[in-house]
Amino acid sequence: MPEPAQPRPAATTTDRPDRAPAAPRAAHNTRSRRSRWALAAALPVVALAAACSSSSTTGNAGGTTAVKGTTPGTLGINPAFSAFYQPPSPLPAGKPGDIIRSQPLTGTPAGSQGWLVLYHSTGLNGEDIAVSGMVIAPTGTTPGSTPTGSTPGTVPAAGARPIVSWAHPTTGVADNCAPSAMSDGVALIAGLQGFLNAGYVVAATDYQGLGTPGVHPYLVGISEGRSTLDAARAARNLTEAGAGSQVFTWGHSQGGQASLFAGELAPTYAPDLQVKGVSAAAPAGDLAAIFAADQNSEDGVLLGGWAMNAYAQVYGPSTPSLNLATELTPTGLQSLPTFENLCIPTDDTQLNTIATPLVGNFWANANPGGTPPWNQLLQQNTPGAVKTPAPIFIAQDTADAVVPAANTATLAQQLCAKGDTLNLKSYPGLSHEVIGFDSAPDALAWMQAILAGQPAPTTC
Repeated sequence: MPEPAQPRPAATTTDRPDRAPAAPRAAHNTRSRRSRWALAAALPVVALAAACSSSSTTGNAGGTTAVKGTTPGTLGINPAFSAFYQPPSPLPAGKPGDIIRSQPLTGTPAGSQGWLVLYHSTGLNGEDIAVSGMVIAPTGTTPGSTPTGSTPGTVPAAGARPIVSWAHPTTGVADNCAPSAMSDGVALIAGLQGFLNAGYVVAATDYQGLGTPGVHPYLVGISEGRSTLDAARAARNLTEAGAGSQVFTWGHSQGGQASLFAGELAPTYAPDLQVKGVSAAAPAGDLAAIFAADQNSEDGVLLGGWAMNAYAQVYGPSTPSLNLATELTPTGLQSLPTFENLCIPTDDTQLNTIATPLVGNFWANANPGGTPPWNQLLQQNTPGAVKTPAPIFIAQDTADAVVPAANTATLAQQLCAKGDTLNLKSYPGLSHEVIGFDSAPDALAWMQAILAGQPAPTTC
């Protein structure tokens, strides 16, 4: 590990007429052991100057000095990545989705404009918090929706553009792992070019605690779901984006979990948004089952370490019986600080070096997360406990070595049993690394059909 990259030729417009030739998608491994619920293949480097710009649209922009580091042995408790990500103290009054500050984002696809944003969201205890992310919108007007009396090429009237709120796959838990702070952060958004071409605004949250100070509640569904919904609200609050209230959530892997939780939370947490559909590629479903399937792999070491330690920090104060020593070996516990600052995909080589010798000597038992209270917490963060009013689209690859197809099939059965309108589509031979990019055109077509008033298909 890592295995040599096996490039897949990019689809042409003849192969896939619904795929834009310039979509940010490079060579991927068709079968890789180092996927870690994230895009782990070579990505094109996008010149993303978000964290380095000194201009500001709202509030005070950050400088260029990175403030990096963690408390040793305490996963994910970091100062902000740079001054832009450091929220004012105290936070100014604001509702979830209100923008604290923003600044122009460079490196977005041709024909688009972008912003780095810091916006209000809600923490796990109901507290007001700051979350960072990106908003990218087409320039000009939305096709077919030019406001009366306006000139083509101008910003459309507010409400003209639907929103895709993108939830990213695992990138790590340290602040410098926030996609908006990465040079290739824009390229991580699966299907971005297609969504922009179709006239959508794309909101991309970093999630709580990535970029901004504090713990990243890794694989904690309610936190991820709120961040995803509030990113859509932030997009609406950027007048220049021309975004309306119609929203689709879309995520891959960890982001698939976030997208599904956003759909469940929307009716009570964000009734101001018209969530028209919820879509996910290889979502993190039954977490305990996934940990069990991945335990004898590097993925199981790294993802499991991040998740168990995050849960210990998030739930430990209210759950005294939560003890990492019941889940991890002494060697596993000692290893946690060695990879807390490392990110996917930028630090894959170091992550591989750390994880490989830990395989088989990391988990303390053969059923990771299977003992109380860990099992209850993992179940609490497994999507599908309540009905989602909006229709759901799930894409699942058959060659997935991280989120097994059987796991998603079980999740689909649970969603159908709740009465959800679910369209589950299988992609034979594809792996975890590529499913987000390869299924994005189908997710877009599904969204477009819903906006056109067509009944959402169901495989239940």
